[in-house]
Amino acid sequence: MSENTHPFIKYTPISLTEEDSLEKSLSYYHLMNKRRSVRQFSNKPVSKKIIENIILTASSAPSGAHKQPWTFCVVSNAELKSRIRGLAENEEKISYEGRMSDSWIRDLEPLGTTWMKEFIDIAPWVIIVMKKAYGFDENGEKSNYYYVNESVGIACGFLITAIHNAGLVTLTHTPSPMNFLTEALNRPENERPYLLMPVGYPDKNTLVPDLKRKDLSEVVAYYE
Repeated sequence: MSENTHPFIKYTPISLTEEDSLEKSLSYYHLMNKRRSVRQFSNKPVSKKIIENIILTASSAPSGAHKQPWTFCVVSNAELKSRIRGLAENEEKISYEGRMSDSWIRDLEPLGTTWMKEFIDIAPWVIIVMKKAYGFDENGEKSNYYYVNESVGIACGFLITAIHNAGLVTLTHTPSPMNFLTEALNRPENERPYLLMPVGYPDKNTLVPDLKRKDLSEVVAYYE
């Protein structure tokens, strides 16, 4: 092995009986099956420490060559959130009025989405996930990152799960194009906006669409 290889340590598995494993897998499914995308937020404060724990969980995700090509930009400043909302709504209005196909608009109608994004102002925290297209070595030269989109996508999955597990709600918002976020947050040239997620408690009168998820038979193919 190369002398630069990370040292190896003994893996300590979680030891469960098959019965316990079955019980935990089912209870975790029931927990996550309650997760919903929420657009109506309360302005109730959320501890910064909770947000930090959530981000630590997201950052435990696997990544190509363990490069961890992500930055989680966490915004609570009201003025900055308002600016981001204005920029996001400008792009979304253009999309709804011309960029998006008629079929796309029809598919969104049952969800009640519009170009207005008031949740950016209301939610106590907004997390903007940035993907790093490449890194820099100790000499400031560009270094390659691998499977960046896949790695950051997995980290976002961890992030959504951690938010739900903490009793909070979120929404995955992808204004397109998102370059305005790079400028608004003054991010370096190697970072690209990937996802915008308001985080907080749901408003007490929150409504969500009555959706049904696909049955197991529709999402799995067994090869036994």
